[in-house]
Amino acid sequence: MTEARIRLYVDQPLAAGQPVAVGDAQANYLFNVMRLSLGATVKLFNGQDGEWLAGVEHAGKRQGILRCTVQSAPLMPPPDLWLLFAPIKKARTDFIVEKAVEMGAARILPVQTRFTNERIREDKLRAHAVEAAEQCEATYVPPVDDLIPLDKLLATWTPTRRILWADEGLQGRTALLQAPPGPWAILIGPEGGFSPEERTKLRALPFVTPISLGPRILRADTAAVAALTLWQTTLGDWL
Repeated sequence: MTEARIRLYVDQPLAAGQPVAVGDAQANYLFNVMRLSLGATVKLFNGQDGEWLAGVEHAGKRQGILRCTVQSAPLMPPPDLWLLFAPIKKARTDFIVEKAVEMGAARILPVQTRFTNERIREDKLRAHAVEAAEQCEATYVPPVDDLIPLDKLLATWTPTRRILWADEGLQGRTALLQAPPGPWAILIGPEGGFSPEERTKLRALPFVTPISLGPRILRADTAAVAALTLWQTTLGDWL
C-alpha cells in the first residue's frame, strides 16, 4: 500500500478486514479528482471506531470498495462540553462550527434568541463539521442539533450541566474560571447581544455562570473561540 494522503469520513462500521463501500460523491472525489487507483491507501473514520487505514480494492467512476487493514488512531472523544450559539452570517457561522470541532466541543447546538436574524441549514452545518474533522485529524465528529429557541432549551435544561455564559455586559478583566469540573456548555449570543429579558432570565438561573471575555467587545465568532479556549485551559483536556 502507498502512504495515505487522503482522509475521509464514512458512515459505516470500521474494523480490521471490514469492506467499506463508497458512493457517487466520494468515489468521484477519490478516483476522478484525486486519481487514486487500486492499492492506494486512504484514512477512514466514522466518529466511533477511531481512524483506520484502508486499501482501494475497486475504483469505479461512481462507486468503489475500500477495505480496512489496521487502526491508525484510536477514538479520542472531547471533554463533555457543548457549544450553544446564536447563528450569525453564514461564513461566520461556518467558522464557529469549524473551530468548535477543532477545539474539542462534544455537541453543537444553534439557538434562536430574540435578536437572531440569520437562518441556517442544519444539514449544511453537519457537513461542515465533518469536513472540519477530516481536515484537523479528529476522530470524533460532534453532532449538530436543529435550531431551538433559547427559552425552550433553558426550560428543559438539566441543571447538572452548567452553562458558561459569555455576557457582553461584563466587559472588563477576564477572571480565571473558578468552577467545578463536570458537564458544561458555553453560551454565545448573536451580533446584537441578548435582550434585556434574556439577560434577566439567564442571571436568575442557578446553573448559569456569567463571565467577561475581556475589556473589548468581541464579534460572536471571536467570542466562541475565546470562551472555548478559556474553558479548555482551565477545565478541559488542554491541562
